Amino acid sequence: MTGLALLRAPFPPNQISKLPKETKNQIDARKANKNLMVWKCPECGGPHHKDAVHLDYVGHAALTDRLLDCDPQWNWEPVILPGLPNPGNGMWIRLTVCGVSRIGFGDAGTKQGGDAIKEVIGDAMRNAAMRFGAALDLWHKGDLHADEAEEGETAAQPTRQQQDQRDEPRIISQHQWAKITELLRATGAQAKPILDHYKVADLKDLNERQAMKAINQLEDKLAELAKADTNRAGQSGSRPAERGGAPSGEYGDIADTDIPF
Repeated sequence: MTGLALLRAPFPPNQISKLPKETKNQIDARKANKNLMVWKCPECGGPHHKDAVHLDYVGHAALTDRLLDCDPQWNWEPVILPGLPNPGNGMWIRLTVCGVSRIGFGDAGTKQGGDAIKEVIGDAMRNAAMRFGAALDLWHKGDLHADEAEEGETAAQPTRQQQDQRDEPRIISQHQWAKITELLRATGAQAKPILDHYKVADLKDLNERQAMKAINQLEDKLAELAKADTNRAGQSGSRPAERGGAPSGEYGDIADTDIPF
């Protein structure tokens, strides 16, 4: 297995890291009571609330190692295109592997200084590499290829409690909510198609899986709009106009049929 096919191969357990995720109530509780803290977690090595959950992710070093195995000449570059949002600490990049380029976005959250720069680059690389299929199973948080199991192969049946915990989706993260709102603003679209599809009253009522699907679709649409703006500017010889918000009550360039969640 070589090239782009290798990029889609699952990462071995030793290259998958653990990221602790705390709820707001857990953060408030451990700030008020230090006895609720785990100071050196045996899973992730960091401090957090003792009941925090852990998410699997592939770190910067493991992803770089995989990219080098796929294409020793791979590269990334920051990009600024008309219509792309500029949320402050974030950065858009173009990742090129085996001659194929795809864009991605990364931000540093609340981090500042040198740590923020490294976080932005690593986050953007993971996001762009996901477009190639790298660690896609971890982004999906499910079994993408359950139907490909060999015939006759049976897995141990989970307990009812384990199944309930596995099936219960996590609520949308603050990072996901901020990214969706930025993308909606940049495309001039409204949230109504998303809210109507998932039958929720507010974006914050989405779960993580729904939010990820919305982000992926909006990023793809934004890239198409930016490319169209660039093409029009090249034909007219003038700078592309900045994309403004859609008038109240309209969906701008994104309609209900453009968001096939």
